[in-house]
Amino acid sequence: MNFIRYAIYFTPAPGPLATFGAGWLGWDILTRQIPRPPSIPELANIRQNITRTPGRYGFHATIKPPFRLAQGQSEADLCAGFEALCAGLKPVKLKGLALARLGRFLALVPEGDTSALGALASHAVRDLDPFRAPLTDAEIAKRRANNLNAEQDALLPRWGYPYVMDAFRFHMTLTEKMPKTQAKSVQDILESHVMPHVPRPFDVDALSLVGEDTQGRFHLIQRLALQG
Repeated sequence: MNFIRYAIYFTPAPGPLATFGAGWLGWDILTRQIPRPPSIPELANIRQNITRTPGRYGFHATIKPPFRLAQGQSEADLCAGFEALCAGLKPVKLKGLALARLGRFLALVPEGDTSALGALASHAVRDLDPFRAPLTDAEIAKRRANNLNAEQDALLPRWGYPYVMDAFRFHMTLTEKMPKTQAKSVQDILESHVMPHVPRPFDVDALSLVGEDTQGRFHLIQRLALQG
């Protein structure tokens, strides 16, 4: 399959959390299939509407945001760079994850100290940057239309994304943006369904190289253990 963009994700290992997340979002990037949704009668009528965009990306946390390959780089080159990255990075153990509202959307976010996780993400962004094609002027302008602060605005042209390095926040997106009252009601219902599947402590012990197809869906290429 030919991919138009690539990214580095954290995806949970096959198991209850991965199964729930894929079913809830309606796309399994590991199997490249549309899975059966979980049974949540209270949300059945709105699930597809509130997961439409995150569903294309699959259940994940972004570590290095999507990018086009730089001129002269190939997918094989990127795979080799990704393998070297994972060989040198240490796993990170988190206290756990919690279901939270981030503005108007819901996501699983870390509990406790996240400094090691931030350092891991920064390494991935920096070490794989030679594989990333620069943003076009149109891409930069589109991002800058989102009311970036000064730090984010400086990060955008340097790394191709405004929410990296010190602006990075690990999160596993579960919904679209919603009205605040709806976000609260969905959170109240969803919490009892997703949280039983979240292990404590929570290990970030592998990374995934993924590719975006021409329909905008992401597919797993490699998932490698962190061996540093």
